[in-house]
Amino acid sequence: MLPVILRTERLELSIPGADDIDAIFAACQDPEIQKYTTIPAPYERTHAEEFITRVAKNWDEGTEVTWALRADGVLAGVASVFGLTEKAPIGEIGYWMAPGMRRRGLLGEAITAIASYALSPGGLGLRRLQWRAIAGNRASAAAAARAGFRFEGTLRAALPDRGTQRDGWVAAILDDDERMPQDWAVLAD
Repeated sequence: MLPVILRTERLELSIPGADDIDAIFAACQDPEIQKYTTIPAPYERTHAEEFITRVAKNWDEGTEVTWALRADGVLAGVASVFGLTEKAPIGEIGYWMAPGMRRRGLLGEAITAIASYALSPGGLGLRRLQWRAIAGNRASAAAAARAGFRFEGTLRAALPDRGTQRDGWVAAILDDDERMPQDWAVLAD
């Protein structure tokens, strides 16, 4: 599969490349990214280099699609749709934002564009796009809710996290769902 560029009002989403290695390495030093994602910790520059190589291979194989989220040419974050197979029209979205780019609404913009692409027949043609996160990751949950994902519940001890199992939240959006922001009870307080 050839990489696809997506554009929103304020972002360009394109395949991360060698020019992004330093920015990815710097962002992945953030304690919040390390706490709520599956990146290695400690995160070394070689991890960013390997990530760039793996991203290109995954696009080529059609198993995972990953975008660098760029605002005015600056790396704002990374987002992927993974778990893609020919057997089931289901994928899962994952993402992180660089610390200096948070709380600007950029992530919701990116997720909305990615969901539209993933769920359209001209895009990935998925029926279901799923989101999962470690329970308590309110920033990730709020972005998914704004993009129209419907909260489905808490999965007890379901997410592996550095040698343990953590509770996880799960939500999804279907290809025929209305793409409107959602109210999630876990975000009410």
